[in-house]
Amino acid sequence: MSKPPPPPILPPPRLPVAVLRLLLPRAERDEVMADVLEEFGTRSREDGSAEARRWLWKQSMGSAPSLFRWTSWRGLTGFEPHANEFRPGGPMLKHLMADLRFASRRLRARPSYSVLAILTLALGIGGTAAVFGVARPLVLDPLPYGNEKSVVTFWFGGSWTEQEFVYLRGKFPGFKSVAAYRQGDMTLRDGDSPARLLPGITASAELFDVLGAPPMMGRTFQLGDDVQGAEPIVLLSYGVWQELGANPSIVGSRVTLDGTPRTVVGVMPRGFWFPDPSVRIWTPRPLNPEGQNGSYNFVGQVAPGQDPNNMAGPISALVKIIDERFDYSAEWDKTKGAEVFPIRESLLGKMQPAILATFAAMGLILLIACTNVAALMLGQVEGRAPELAVRAALGANRRRLTQPLVVEALVIGVVAGLLGAGLAAVGFGTLAHALPLGAWSESAQFDWTMFASAMVFAIIAVLLVVLIPSTSLFRHEDDLHGTLSRSRTGGIQGGGARVERGLVVAEVALAMLIASGAGLLVRSVTKLYAIDPGFTPSGVAVIDIVAGAGMTPPQRLAAMDELVNSVGALPGVTSSAMAMKLPLRGNGNNFGITVEGQPDREESSTFFRVASQDYFKTMGIAVTRGRTFDNTDQPDSTQLSVVINETLAKMYFPGVDPIGRRVGGGFGVPQRIVGVVADVAEGALLDPPKPTRYYLARQVWFGNNTSLVVKTSRPGDAEALLDMARTTVNRVAPNFAVQGTSTMNRVFDNAVGPARQIMTLLTLLSALALLLGAVGIYGVISHFVARRKRDWAIRVALGLPGRRVVTKILGQGATLVVAGIVIGAFASVAMSKLLASFLFGVTGIDPLAFAGASAVVLITGLIAAFVPARRAGSVDPALVLREQ
Repeated sequence: MSKPPPPPILPPPRLPVAVLRLLLPRAERDEVMADVLEEFGTRSREDGSAEARRWLWKQSMGSAPSLFRWTSWRGLTGFEPHANEFRPGGPMLKHLMADLRFASRRLRARPSYSVLAILTLALGIGGTAAVFGVARPLVLDPLPYGNEKSVVTFWFGGSWTEQEFVYLRGKFPGFKSVAAYRQGDMTLRDGDSPARLLPGITASAELFDVLGAPPMMGRTFQLGDDVQGAEPIVLLSYGVWQELGANPSIVGSRVTLDGTPRTVVGVMPRGFWFPDPSVRIWTPRPLNPEGQNGSYNFVGQVAPGQDPNNMAGPISALVKIIDERFDYSAEWDKTKGAEVFPIRESLLGKMQPAILATFAAMGLILLIACTNVAALMLGQVEGRAPELAVRAALGANRRRLTQPLVVEALVIGVVAGLLGAGLAAVGFGTLAHALPLGAWSESAQFDWTMFASAMVFAIIAVLLVVLIPSTSLFRHEDDLHGTLSRSRTGGIQGGGARVERGLVVAEVALAMLIASGAGLLVRSVTKLYAIDPGFTPSGVAVIDIVAGAGMTPPQRLAAMDELVNSVGALPGVTSSAMAMKLPLRGNGNNFGITVEGQPDREESSTFFRVASQDYFKTMGIAVTRGRTFDNTDQPDSTQLSVVINETLAKMYFPGVDPIGRRVGGGFGVPQRIVGVVADVAEGALLDPPKPTRYYLARQVWFGNNTSLVVKTSRPGDAEALLDMARTTVNRVAPNFAVQGTSTMNRVFDNAVGPARQIMTLLTLLSALALLLGAVGIYGVISHFVARRKRDWAIRVALGLPGRRVVTKILGQGATLVVAGIVIGAFASVAMSKLLASFLFGVTGIDPLAFAGASAVVLITGLIAAFVPARRAGSVDPALVLREQ
């Protein structure tokens, strides 16, 4: 019986072989590797391939530390065995270590160049890393929902009713499950301490199943939690659980919210949020099948097999169902514009243009920084031209000429990356609050990925930087005679000038791109601030409060009256009032209207607002006819006093004096018009005027959320009053929680929108870009002057006035700057679409914006060029020629 053939000998694994070949000196490498591979073959035949592979891995990994120490020591000490001298170049690690020492010496010997290069790169790297840190969780990271890819939100957000949801529940075509939710803030009070507000969401039982969000402990909502009469429960965020002691046995315990004990059924994991990071508790909503409160959002998980991006068929079927069951006015017709949106787009979509615009601006600044450093390094290479030519003549090949430059760039990049990471850490919080991120700005946190991103950007930057001077080195190697000749003539024919001029033009174009974007936003924001909102925001402090539960409406009203009077008695206060909803804080709170003696209209919906007696005086809203509320307007169950705005008067009482006329709709009692006030931007700043009715707080009460408005005698005192007002609320009304403090000026700023914040940010980035551009222009013009120093000296010696030298050099700089401005202007037109969503009253091609940006860039460039030009114009020809 013959023996079976031996198993085939497998080739050695590549990684341990590569490690040995990398670390072994070249003179010894082939001999040692031949012995290793021969031993591997012998062991494979005798012990099998698996045992041989284990042996090779052990030899490679066990020898690596010793080989690394030995070759590193060679590089640090310069020692090299004579045998290695027969192999040109020697071991790679030795040259890397030698080049590292050489780069360090060169950088120490040129502190101005080193500091300028490192700081320039660090600014670009740090800013880009900080923007990346803000953008990553909002643009790149997945949402904290397991079903993110299949979850969508519905049109008409914030306008659906409980009645609609209960009727449609389980009948949404194309959906596995749909949940309804709305804002549900609650107050928490411990003992005698003032109540504090916990922002929350109240939702139907399906919410967390739709999202695919399991709890960290306990459970989420389940069917039956949202029926009327169910036990009150609450689901806590990780942060609230920590604040309450982080007790693992908290599930099953009770907390008192809005005066009602609620059982804690679960705690959500750290990092979970919905619909934004400010929300801290979630409660089930006892659904009323007849509820008409139109303030709900719908979020749904599409059924298996459905494409979330193509739900036209199911949505059409849903529209047919609601059209048959419900009647809608033209203004609130939910059968129009029906569509669903991916949940990421719905929750984060509004922030992405601002983030992308800022990230693009920082990317441009990083490019400017890279261009600057490339120009600086190119100047260094030009200055080393004789040295490089001699080295090439002695046998150095392209790799040996380029490698020291690459190592020098890497040293600059690593140091700049470390410094940039520090700058990113310092500027991260400021940047997060400067961007229009809303609740996300408070939750943005610096983490280790910022350091990693800074180092990645640094390596990418230096690789870009080293391309241009490396190309210059290749030119030197091919033209040694020309290089040596140019060095003897003082660089009159410097071959790097063309590349340097191109770098300056690129820098100016990039700076112009950012500056023109900032100019467009400045023009847009200026036009937005010129809009009259209908009230006087200056000098008005705002304290938003939430009334605790357990108080009857009369008790809440009495407490509010006492609070208004107490705040009004503070030093420097001229008047105070309360209002259910302030101008410029979004739409909502509207109901139908009927006019006595007129037929009902198809479109008969108006805003309604509830305010105290001095509201119009405090807000500076002009009275055009009649009066506002006064002491004659007492609580009356048979008739309400109402103030209307000019738009309502024109719409429902054209050519007729509305004072004394009666209207109906809302609150179920007749309403007598006592006055007309000017139109106010109740919803958004750019909304057209809408009909609005104002009611007196002591005659009606609506909701627990309200705002105190306090007018100060001096406009600048509003900000300083906020702390005193907060203290007064906590002292006078401990059952009321302060939701936040602000001023009407800040409310107006927020109404202007993200354009204001992006404008401020881009303006600062423009200043940084101009500074870096000026540094680049200065460096290149200085190099140009130095390269032609002998030429200028000869001309001056022959009678050329110094001012003519200055003019000629300034002309060189102006030509480069103007070329960059023209290129940047054309690029700005192409890039203006990125800012289109922030512009108002201007187009992407705005002459004033471009003219202003061009003027700023041109003046900056001329100033940067003037310094070396003036130095060249005052040169002493005798000294220069003696040096040459």
